[in-house]
Amino acid sequence: MNLRITNLFHVSTKVGRPLKNYCSDQDLSLVSRKVPRNRGNHSNAFRINEAWGDNYLTALIFDFFFIKKKERKDHNRSNSLLPISPALVVLCLTFLSTTSIAQTTIESYQQVAAKNNPDLKASYVEFEAALQRENQVTALADPRLSFGYFISPIETRVGPQRAKVSLSQLFPWFGTLKAKGNRANYLAEAKYQSFINDRNKLFWEVNIAYYPLYELHQHVQLLTQNLKILKTYKRLATSSFENNRGSMVDVIRVDIMIENAETELVILNNQTIPLQVRFNKLLNRSDSIPVIISDLTELLTIEKDYRRDSLLVGNPMIESLELQQKAMQESELLARKSALPQFGVGLDYAFIAERSEVSIPDNGKDAFMPMVSISLPIFRKRYSAAIKEAKLSQKAIEYRKKAIENSLVSNYENASFQLHKATDLIALYNLQIIKTKQLIQLLYSSYSNSAKGFEEVLRIQQQLLKYQMAKATAKKNYKVSLAEIEYLTSK
Repeated sequence: MNLRITNLFHVSTKVGRPLKNYCSDQDLSLVSRKVPRNRGNHSNAFRINEAWGDNYLTALIFDFFFIKKKERKDHNRSNSLLPISPALVVLCLTFLSTTSIAQTTIESYQQVAAKNNPDLKASYVEFEAALQRENQVTALADPRLSFGYFISPIETRVGPQRAKVSLSQLFPWFGTLKAKGNRANYLAEAKYQSFINDRNKLFWEVNIAYYPLYELHQHVQLLTQNLKILKTYKRLATSSFENNRGSMVDVIRVDIMIENAETELVILNNQTIPLQVRFNKLLNRSDSIPVIISDLTELLTIEKDYRRDSLLVGNPMIESLELQQKAMQESELLARKSALPQFGVGLDYAFIAERSEVSIPDNGKDAFMPMVSISLPIFRKRYSAAIKEAKLSQKAIEYRKKAIENSLVSNYENASFQLHKATDLIALYNLQIIKTKQLIQLLYSSYSNSAKGFEEVLRIQQQLLKYQMAKATAKKNYKVSLAEIEYLTSK
């Protein structure tokens, strides 16, 4: 039985027991998976519930069957498990396997895509790579060590200089390294927000790849059912013709409709292949793996401005641009500080040989000389250009942010319209299907009695099929539009 880690969390939370009592070290390693360190106010992308989903039924059954015994003093506070009836375990496992197949939903496919999709992995690795930038830019420049040997020694009062060693270190202006670190951090956080947006976009792409498969699956089922009905009508028309109560025209007419239905069914089955390949590639798995299509639950009524207040608040695309803008502000500050002098400290050590022909104080004494240096940033054009570049970059980001906001609002309004349009169409098709079925029953009874009106029976039957297929398409459009709204509002 494959219980997901989040279920163990629910059990541990509900009954107040440590998580380690329910799962192995391997399972615990999944819980303590690596997540990016928290920078700013953003939340980590890989929280347990988001990564694994919720399944309270599994958790409750797990908790029911694996209750620990009460601690007993005479057994050294034993933590052994209660014995379980084998028949009860088999019944539980059978029930869980059946429920798990029934609960194969779009959310489970989104989890697989988040785990396997190479584009999303690349986006996260780019974020991790950006985190390494801070340590690079906040470090001081390497100290410089130099050694010189005098081929022709320079004579001094205390002896000839033989060699010289120099060591120096350069320090930037105060606050320069901090500005570099802040800029690197903001850019890394921007990469993180881009990763969050890529994840949300991947979930949306999984939705818009899954629901056409659902639509196609429904159309195949409806056409198969309609084909069976047409064959029943053919037998009825043939029987009426053999009994001189109908005409051969009715038999030929239904034959034509059966051939059309069989051809459409073949085309729809072939259409499944490219849709399945597209879906499986989003999950980065083999093309041949079948996609399990679950029937949609009852569609909820969505209010007109559903999640509109979240459209421009907390959107990862906007937050990424805001972080990039802060990074450009730090770049402007960095350009100003780069235009200020840099300081250097160091020392020289000279090796001096003794003079053999005279005797003087400090004869052959080595020389030690501390040094201080300062850079002179007199070529100002490059610093002015760097400041102007940072300002223009901020302005460009502001324009891009406004463009994204406009695009979000426009796309939201269109998706909201499509959602409510699909809702209205579903309600309409439900009524039309009910009335058309009633009409078919009346026409069928009339034809059975008088053998007249067969063409009208076929026409209304095909009209029913049209309404049923249109309803499946409207349900697909509803779910696709809802998925787009949730992507735009970063749900």
